Amino acid sequence: MQLVVARIGRAHGIKGEVTVEVRTDEPELRLAPGAVLATDPSTVGPLTIETGRVHSGRLLLRFAGVTDRTGAEALRNTLLIAEVDPEEVPEDPEEFYDHQLIDLDVVTRDGTVVGRITEVSHLPYQDLLVVGRPEGGEVLIPFVAEIVPEIDLEEQRAVIDPPPGLLDDAQAEVASSREDG
Repeated sequence: MQLVVARIGRAHGIKGEVTVEVRTDEPELRLAPGAVLATDPSTVGPLTIETGRVHSGRLLLRFAGVTDRTGAEALRNTLLIAEVDPEEVPEDPEEFYDHQLIDLDVVTRDGTVVGRITEVSHLPYQDLLVVGRPEGGEVLIPFVAEIVPEIDLEEQRAVIDPPPGLLDDAQAEVASSREDG
């Protein structure tokens, strides 16, 4: 199974390094020197990681055969794809691969059906579960333990404890109000 593990960003310096937006919880495993990764678009790859280092909180990679800024800039926005055994699971029992979450049924603690996970959206500060609703449309569920307390892979379901207003705008609570005076 192929999983997107990073997206190449801007060139860094003049020796062929690029910044990468990491999309894996295991960058030390998936983005290590020597790793050979498929790409999207496929015409760019495969790419072999030559070196990697962290600079100012960003991961910088250099690929075999890319020796200057022009070559690095040509890789911008390329997705890096790793081949992963579908039976492989993360070491931490509280972590999941996207493919494990896609198509799980989503229910509330009381068993109310919310929908089915169609996508996992990785944002800079947290991940969101994109849940298709049975009646159409979708809802975005922050993938945090307080809201998603249980993932049951055997039962193929995610149990959520949504705060008021997450699933229904009419139930939203106003944190504060200002009276016009």
